Amino acid sequence: MKIVIDTCVLYPTVMREMVLGAAKAGHFTPFWSARILEEWARAAIKLGPTGEAQARSEIALLRANWPDAELPPAPGLEARLWLPDPADQHVLAVAVRGSADAIITLNAKDFPRRTLSEEGLERLDPDGYLHRLWQASPDSIADAAERVLAQANSLSGGQWEMRALLKKARLPRLAKALGR
Repeated sequence: MKIVIDTCVLYPTVMREMVLGAAKAGHFTPFWSARILEEWARAAIKLGPTGEAQARSEIALLRANWPDAELPPAPGLEARLWLPDPADQHVLAVAVRGSADAIITLNAKDFPRRTLSEEGLERLDPDGYLHRLWQASPDSIADAAERVLAQANSLSGGQWEMRALLKKARLPRLAKALGR
């Protein structure tokens, strides 16, 4: 399965690491565009003076780890596409260009299922998708979650628990499943 990852899924660290952990485990092939990555960097400015620099270093690592994942939209394609928010049409154009099966996003209202289905695409919610993957392959998703938890505890110096970390990351169904 080929999936375009929207900015709103890449920007929060825990959500991004969980989704990419599923990709690393072979559940899907990820795609994004330079514009999606730039939106992430610009959004990180809200974190303070080092936010953008941190995002740009994480983007550099993402590009190094996934060298074939970045796609440009097909020339002229964006002009024929329609979404409620024209600023999101580039995401759809990248999905069409990459012959993706789905777009994973938290932004349901701007990616209507009917419009996506006209292009042969599905809209996936990160929590629902990861929960489905966990149901089909619990060990690989649990392993990814353990790595994310260890990284979160290492970076924060804290003692995160799995359920709390995933709930805070807007992954409540997965949190409940893994927190049992």
